[in-house]
Amino acid sequence: METPRPYSLLCELTYRCPLQCPYCSNPLDFARYAVELKTEEWERVLTQAAALGVVQANFSGGEPLLRADAPQIIRHARELGLYTNVSTGGTLLTEKLAGQLREAGLDSLQVSIQDVDAENSDRMAGGAPSFEKKIRAARLVKKTGFSLTLNVVLQRENIGRIGAIIALAEELEAERLELANTQFNGWAFENRAALLPARAQVEYAASVAGAARQRLKGRMEILYVLPDYFDKYPKACLHGWGRVFMTVAADGAVLPCQTAREIRGLKFENIRERSLEEIWFESETFCKFRGTGWMPEPCQSCPRKEVDFGGCRCQAFLLAGDAGLTDPVCSLSPKHNLVAEALAMSEAGKNEKLIYRNARSSLRLSQKRELNGVSD
Repeated sequence: METPRPYSLLCELTYRCPLQCPYCSNPLDFARYAVELKTEEWERVLTQAAALGVVQANFSGGEPLLRADAPQIIRHARELGLYTNVSTGGTLLTEKLAGQLREAGLDSLQVSIQDVDAENSDRMAGGAPSFEKKIRAARLVKKTGFSLTLNVVLQRENIGRIGAIIALAEELEAERLELANTQFNGWAFENRAALLPARAQVEYAASVAGAARQRLKGRMEILYVLPDYFDKYPKACLHGWGRVFMTVAADGAVLPCQTAREIRGLKFENIRERSLEEIWFESETFCKFRGTGWMPEPCQSCPRKEVDFGGCRCQAFLLAGDAGLTDPVCSLSPKHNLVAEALAMSEAGKNEKLIYRNARSSLRLSQKRELNGVSD
């Protein structure tokens, strides 16, 4: 079977961030990756990506607006004909910077909001005052002429306020609202006991989002996807490993998905050493779980194997310790009991202390892994 070409590239411009969200998708050991790609290296990445077939470039972090060269990098992407999007926490967006991004040709801006009020939002972001800055950023996005996408990560503490979240998006005149249920990879997996909602909360949120989607049809697009742990079958992780998406991390590592560094034992090649094309087509890591030939049972005999491609490889590793297994969220997985046990704990509703995403926690967790014999 011919290897498909990627059409979407995620550029994680930096792992630095003024916020400390406990569900961040950055690797737990992000503090170890301090050397970032330079401007000209990012431009080379984008040039190679366009030649490979990529049509859209998404810029994130960390906080991508910490990079003073972000407008220059985006301008280069637009000159290559790529659709461009920036995902930002919003705290650093100023009128001047918004104008520079507009002038660079940026197509869309996504602002993340943790909750509907300053107290809960700031606490979830690590304690620093950020909510009012986010609201100002959202208004500035509209003022500058961009369409506004709001992204809200739903978890146990805010999912019950989904109605108020939708109302806030209406007030800010957002064109798109992404109600992103927490994916339990990265920091979110470390904080799963504190963040995983109960089933009743998820069902309530789904009904509220569904009603709002109908009411606001034509005015605001609302995206709400049932979280993996509560679904019968897994989702195709980014449409299948190494089939559509690729990520270039802040240090130049090229990943099949942004959380792939969670899978210990895989080698991720660096753009400083090989071209994107060589990595995409020849890298052992990209080829390892591409397609269906690698699949174990029950996936290999399942009629859904070319629908969900066995589910999320990171999830299989984090839950069951083996990225080559059926995603345990699948009801047919021999390891599905691991998800059932996590859900049973969420029903108990115990209050757990959050581990915030910061350099100190990153180094501590990295050292803990090493002491437990878990290394790259």
